[in-house]
Formats: sequence, C-alpha cells, structure tokens
Amino acid sequence: MDGFRIPIGEWVSSVVDWVKDNLAGLLDVISFVVRFLVDGLTDILVGTPFPIMIAIFALIAWLVRSWQMAVGTVISFLLIVSMDLWELSMQTLALVLVSALVAIAIAVPLGIWSARNDTVRMILKPVLDFMQTMPAMVYLIPAIVFFSIGVVPGLVATVIFALPPGVRLTELGIRGVDSETVEAGKAFGAKPGQILRGIQLPLAMPSIMAGVNQVIMLSLSMVVIAGMAGADGLGKEVVLAISTVNTAKGVEAGLAVVLVAVYLDRVTAALGTPNEYSSSLLGVLSRRRAQRDQAASAVSALA
Repeated sequence: MDGFRIPIGEWVSSVVDWVKDNLAGLLDVISFVVRFLVDGLTDILVGTPFPIMIAIFALIAWLVRSWQMAVGTVISFLLIVSMDLWELSMQTLALVLVSALVAIAIAVPLGIWSARNDTVRMILKPVLDFMQTMPAMVYLIPAIVFFSIGVVPGLVATVIFALPPGVRLTELGIRGVDSETVEAGKAFGAKPGQILRGIQLPLAMPSIMAGVNQVIMLSLSMVVIAGMAGADGLGKEVVLAISTVNTAKGVEAGLAVVLVAVYLDRVTAALGTPNEYSSSLLGVLSRRRAQRDQAASAVSALA
C-alpha cells in the first residue's frame, strides 16, 4: 500500500477555496448579520448599568423558578462584578445566547422533521455523528478562512459543535410521545399541526429543553476556542492566562464561565415545564380518554 493515499484533505481544501471564491457575497452577509446580532446584544448588556442587569437576571430567575434562585443569581453576578469580569462576562453571554439561539432555531425543526421522516433520520444520523465527534478546533480552520479573525468564526464553529444534541433530543422527545395520546387527538379532529403544537411539543418539552441545555453548555465550552479565533469575552481572557501562565486570571475567568453556565442551565431547565394551555389541553384529552375507556368497559359489561 506504499504510495497509495486518498487525498481527502486536499479535496476538502479545494471545496473550501471554491466556496470562498464563489460565495463571497453570501459569506459577507452572514458575517454582517452575525456581527450585528452579537455586537448589538453586547452593547445592550454592557451598556446597561450592572445593578439593573443583575436585577433583570434575578427577576427572570424568580419568575421561572423561585426566590431562592433569584438570591443565588444576585450573589453569583455580584461575585463576577467583584472579580472585575462583568464586561467580559456580558460579551461571552452575548456570544453564547446568539450562537445557542441560532443552533436551536436549526436543531428543533430538524429534530421534528427527523422524528416524522425515517429517511431524513437515516441521512441526519451519520452527519450528526460526524459533527459531534470531530474535534472542535478543526471547525475553526475553515471558519477563519471564510470569515477571518474575530467573533464570526468563533460563533460559526460554536453553532456547528453545539447543534447535534439539540437535533437528537428533539427527535427523541417527539418519537417518545405516547402514540395513544396522539391517536386520541386525531380522534377528536385535531389536525397534524394542532397535534404537534398541543400534544407532541408539550409532552416532548422536557427532552427538548434538555437539548437546549446541552446546546448552551456546549456553546459555553467553546468560549475558549472562540477566544483563540479572536472573539472577545472570557475565552480570550482564558487564552491570555494560558499564554502567560497566569493561574489567578485563568481561575477567575473559568469561575465566571461556570456562574454564567449555572444560571443559564437553571433558567432553561425551569422553562421545560409545560405551560398552562398545554397542560389544560392534555388534561382534556386524558379525561376524554378515561371517559371513553369507562364507556367501553360499561358496554363490555352489558354484553
């Protein structure tokens, strides 16, 4: 086999060069949109005085979970302020939120489509396996070639790396919905869209929100790699700490990432609870199924 080699890397490099040369306009649009979203959100988070932002974060925690979480949120973000990492944390939060929202916007529809179509599932499975197992650093190479140094390649690499769990857990949640509940909805005249919105999505919401959690956690795990690509935030601080062997700076930046991650994790976990409309619809279906079963039992007894 000496001398025999399949030049896969050269083929991929040729494709990357072709995309860069022929789709420059599309890449410029993507770069502009990403910069606009990240920079705009960063300006809002950084420009708002930190006491107001902490109060907003605490209010969100109180509304979605409990006053205990609100108190913990205040303490956590005040600790970030005390370490003089507020601005970097808000830059990281903006990057994570935008990348997570983009990944979720792609992952949830793909997961629903995959759950409803076996052919799509068969095609997506190896693609997701490839995306999830490829080392995250590899994604930076074409991203930097396409978008140069800055926040854009970091976000693109983050989205690609964080996408698979959202697709998998959305598909798992939809496929795991009780078929009898779906049939009950069809029996009462619900259309496929109504069944999806009123039955499948609410019942699959814990699994979907678990996917959202995973997307957010993986996005946060990419902040250091995004920092290597030139994105501002805690990731750049960690990279600087590594390059200067500054243990104190690295620990503080890492702790700030953990505090932001815990907050986002708790909030998204609380949002996984079915809402009032979904609960009432499912309650009606459950009661009607029980009534139907009772009627069937009574007919059987009379027979």
